[in-house]
Amino acid sequence: MLVDGHSMAFRAFYALPAENFATSGGQATNAVYGFLSMLSSLLIDEQPSHIAVAFDVGRTTFRTEMFPEYKAQREAAPPEFKGQVPLIQEVLEALGITTIEKDNYEADDIIATLATAAKPLGFETLIVTGDRDSFQLVNDTTTVLYPMRGVSVLHRFTPEAVEEKYGLTPAQYPDFAALRGDPSDNLPSIPKVGEKTATKWIVEYGTLDNLLANADKVKGKVGESFRERLDQVRMNRTLTEMVKDLELPYTPEQLGLREADVTDVAAKFDALEFGTTLREKVLGAIHADAAFEEDRDEVEVTSHDLVTWLKEHKENTPHAGMALFVEGTGRPAAGDATRLAIVNQQREAIAVDLGELSPEEEKALGEWLASDSPKYLHEGKAAYHMLKGRGFELGGIAHDTAIAAYLLRPGQRTYELKDVYQRHLQRQLDAEPASGQMTLLDVADADSLINSAVAILELVEELVGALQAIDAYELYADLEIPLLSILAHMEDAGIAVDIDTLQEQLDTFIEQVQEEEAQARALAGDDSLNLSSPKQLQVVLFETLGLPKTKKTKTGYSTAAKEIEALAVNHPHPFLDHLLAHREYQKMKTTLEGLIKSVSSDGRIHTTFNQTVASTGRLSSTEPNLQNIPVRTPAGRKIRSAFVVGPGYETLLTADYSQIEMRVMAHLSEDPGLIEAYREGEDLHNYVGSKVFDVPVDEVTPELRRRVKAMSYGLVYGLSAFGLSQQLGIPAGEARQIMESYFERFGGVKRYLDEVVAQARKDGYTSTLFGRRRYLPELNSDNRVARENAERAALNAPIQGTAADIIKVAMIRVDRELKKAKVASRVLLQVHDELVVEVAPGELGKVREILEREMDSAIKLRVPLEVSAGVGTDWNEAGH
Repeated sequence: MLVDGHSMAFRAFYALPAENFATSGGQATNAVYGFLSMLSSLLIDEQPSHIAVAFDVGRTTFRTEMFPEYKAQREAAPPEFKGQVPLIQEVLEALGITTIEKDNYEADDIIATLATAAKPLGFETLIVTGDRDSFQLVNDTTTVLYPMRGVSVLHRFTPEAVEEKYGLTPAQYPDFAALRGDPSDNLPSIPKVGEKTATKWIVEYGTLDNLLANADKVKGKVGESFRERLDQVRMNRTLTEMVKDLELPYTPEQLGLREADVTDVAAKFDALEFGTTLREKVLGAIHADAAFEEDRDEVEVTSHDLVTWLKEHKENTPHAGMALFVEGTGRPAAGDATRLAIVNQQREAIAVDLGELSPEEEKALGEWLASDSPKYLHEGKAAYHMLKGRGFELGGIAHDTAIAAYLLRPGQRTYELKDVYQRHLQRQLDAEPASGQMTLLDVADADSLINSAVAILELVEELVGALQAIDAYELYADLEIPLLSILAHMEDAGIAVDIDTLQEQLDTFIEQVQEEEAQARALAGDDSLNLSSPKQLQVVLFETLGLPKTKKTKTGYSTAAKEIEALAVNHPHPFLDHLLAHREYQKMKTTLEGLIKSVSSDGRIHTTFNQTVASTGRLSSTEPNLQNIPVRTPAGRKIRSAFVVGPGYETLLTADYSQIEMRVMAHLSEDPGLIEAYREGEDLHNYVGSKVFDVPVDEVTPELRRRVKAMSYGLVYGLSAFGLSQQLGIPAGEARQIMESYFERFGGVKRYLDEVVAQARKDGYTSTLFGRRRYLPELNSDNRVARENAERAALNAPIQGTAADIIKVAMIRVDRELKKAKVASRVLLQVHDELVVEVAPGELGKVREILEREMDSAIKLRVPLEVSAGVGTDWNEAGH
């Protein structure tokens, strides 16, 4: 199998949207993903014994020397495509697939040489390419697989298929192409000579040489046209002919699949942030899925019964950690555990079916699970909910290998056990039978349970050392692990909801969505217009209403939120107002539907807090996502008013940090101006506004304050003058002036922003005050888009990450003090920089004092932290 690398990478690039495939650092990966997906399908379907992928080296070849216009019309590849071909080549190398390039020649010539050499050696050859010139190579042993749609549908061109399609033999195809010309290669055509005429002439005269020799016999205007361009046709024919005798570093016999470096493949897939599915498909296609080293320790399945085994552990090694793997569903307040396996340090294992325990076994297991005896888990919070559903409490969580893996490599797409095991130990999690006899669990998958527990044990040994090596062990052991149990209890508690308030709001939004849709349809003069259809919107906006066109996309012009908002600012039109309102209400409607669906039978919403999703260290929330409820809009406030204090409790108490990111910025940048503002207790934005616009503090208007606020926060996200001008709707020159004036007054900020990127470029990562790293290899990328994204992340990660760490420290301190005070009040939610607490009767004063004190003393910065608290019977009323 011979693959035209550039041709297929380009097709893969256009088959998958670049915006859906990129690393967290901004390197586009759609061409790599599409190419590898196509290649693995081909390997599975065709089972080649020998394979090579040929690549073009550059734009200059012997053809451009002969004819400088050759392919000259082709635009430069889109910036998103840049850098993806070397990534494909690196993965192919790791997979043991040969790649070949040759200066001054094209991939076609390499393929033609190898295909020609392969025939006398008895090979069947498949050529995978999107270049029709390759049809000249088709013969009884060589077939071209030509993509008809994207890279997933390939058409087989055998000699019969070429004749059927073009009415010519493969050998005649280049003669035909020379007459027809080729717009994709910029080869001129002959006026009035289309495909039909070219085919007719070749059929009539047999070959192009014969036709040229009889050029004077071709009648009419078309004959004159042909005779005027004989030299061009000869040139076309020379350029179309593929070189079949290149000197290459490999012969066909040397292209056998080499053994893949599975560890390197996995590392490359991690760097590209691809999920498990593609990796398994690719490794399966080259039969490397079994090539993992399996030097794991022998596991002896203990012949004791559970009660004796746990009793011996308690008496002899109570402080030795044991790995625990639990199987089941781990949803808060709806968990259920079915089976579990425990492995001790001596690699003795036991596996149990929780549905078949005797009362004595259940008691012994329950005592061990609830005890402080150290337990090693993977995704311990899910295990907590599974066991809770069976009536067990889980205590003593000493390690969580998912969290450890996340701290070592934040930003990975998945932290499933099998991925982490492969990523860090280069081993595949399999269900090889354990040695010895099963005693408790007479089921086939006991082996897989035990192997999972052993994998956790081995990972703890590996990951702890890796965390210590980057000074992140303290962050893991003192911050993330204690937080895990706190979050589990918060998820378990959930928050009470007034479902009638939500339903009433949903009805309002349904009406508003319909109202905006009706108004928009009336303006467009189309009763069936679907406002969610980009295709229909394009027609209305740019044809019916004749509005200025937005950014060009593959399917026309963009109707994305950003583009429509900009259009509405620069070219106001009532239709745009209705469209934007419709989108806003639609979003709120979806949010409300999600919330209503999430209310459990206990009348409470139990969200899941994710510790391993945001690469900055912030917690995220899912099922439902409570972080996308807007704080400042009337609709958002109304939704929050549906979150209420539950029965048996007196009130909700909320506390949040005021301007935490700006305070962290003041600390990190050591800017004297910002530090002074905070120490003097000034309103930061008014203070900065007075300095930037050179007016007294009391003359800073709301508009000036808005501008300064947008810029202060924007800087943390790498906002440019152009971005600021877009955000504020002011000319770019004016935005640049504001920025320059800001940096003049607050030089420390400018210096810090410059230095943090330079340092990250040198180190390859940024770090928070607590040592949380964010790795940014794209800072040195030659892909501008990826590099600029990484620069923005480098500005943002230390500030947002430190703010995230501070609130986590606060949660641990608050939890500890609430326990000490033996109160019944409990923390329910953490959203952005805010904690929501459900307060038991008579405890408000004490709990409020704990909350404010512990949040305030979570960290000592160069500027004071400011905590504001509020009380109310619902979340909105408790806001402040």
